[in-house]
Amino acid sequence: MKLYAERLPTAIRQLLTDIVVVIWVYLWIRVGLWVNDVIEKLAVPGQKLQSAGGGIADNLADAGSKVNRVPLVGDQLVRPFNGAADAARAIADAGRQQQEIVDRMAWVLAIVAVSVPLALVLFLWLPLRLRWMRRAGVASSVRAEPAGRDLLALRALASQPLDELTKLGPDIAQSWRNGDAEAVDALAALELRRLGLTASGRRR
Repeated sequence: MKLYAERLPTAIRQLLTDIVVVIWVYLWIRVGLWVNDVIEKLAVPGQKLQSAGGGIADNLADAGSKVNRVPLVGDQLVRPFNGAADAARAIADAGRQQQEIVDRMAWVLAIVAVSVPLALVLFLWLPLRLRWMRRAGVASSVRAEPAGRDLLALRALASQPLDELTKLGPDIAQSWRNGDAEAVDALAALELRRLGLTASGRRR
């Protein structure tokens, strides 16, 4: 498999496209991380609730334990403190749950923001790039062989636009059928040019 074409204009175009794709992916990953950071800031109220509720619950529980030591009436006095401590713990638990929800939402939205641009790369650009690499690799491996050049010529006849074929001569197809070496070479060169390759394998 070949990574880049041998013809300089095609190779430059491929290189620039690859760079743009890399930058595109990098930027969208940064966007996803930014979305995650922005959404995570919504968890601050939940953090404050958890911290405040937990602190109040601890203080009330401590006060209740001290009140419980009062002789005779300690059991009755401690109940309001325990009830208030439970309510404070419920507030702290609500703050924790709010943080969990925000955290999940932040990651989901970040993934959604990144998934569509990455899908364009994975399902549009990457298959085209891999297909060219595979075809260029096969073409470069067979272009030096007579049978390979004949296959390239056949490929050119089957896929090249008619206006490109007619530039090689009005009877180019008949010449190929007759085994005309010049016609085969011209058609093979046309197909190699379409792939950004040269007949000799040298960069141009």
